[in-house]
Amino acid sequence: MKKQKTILVLARIFMGLSALSMLSVSMMAFGNPQKVMDLVRVELNNTDAYSSIRGVYGGVGLTLFITIVYMAIKDVKRGLQFLSMLWGFYALSRILTIMVEGSLGAFGTQWLMTESVFFVIAMSLNLAMKPQDAAPRMHLATPGHTH
Repeated sequence: MKKQKTILVLARIFMGLSALSMLSVSMMAFGNPQKVMDLVRVELNNTDAYSSIRGVYGGVGLTLFITIVYMAIKDVKRGLQFLSMLWGFYALSRILTIMVEGSLGAFGTQWLMTESVFFVIAMSLNLAMKPQDAAPRMHLATPGHTH
């Protein structure tokens, strides 16, 4: 029981770190989309480009932040499953880029390592967590039915 409580705490800390990483990029994109693209040396040169970066990195990033925080509170196991997919598909997209376009630069390589480690952490915590410890059980009354 103590082990499962420790896993739950570690999972929530990891989810918080993941959420904050999404929020950080999201706020940067809302405030100055060009700063986000400077990380990969791409120049935004029209309002549609600025709008797209605000939408994808800003809006979607904020949605991911809210989703991760919600899952950390309501259903940690499903949150870990979600983060396994999120970090795993980020890493997969970089691996696909290596296969199709060639080797990554320093930025892409660093993030491939980070996303791969986060994927392994999310999967490991997910596998270590028992389903009944992951989410508080709620009993909802159904109309016309008493408990």
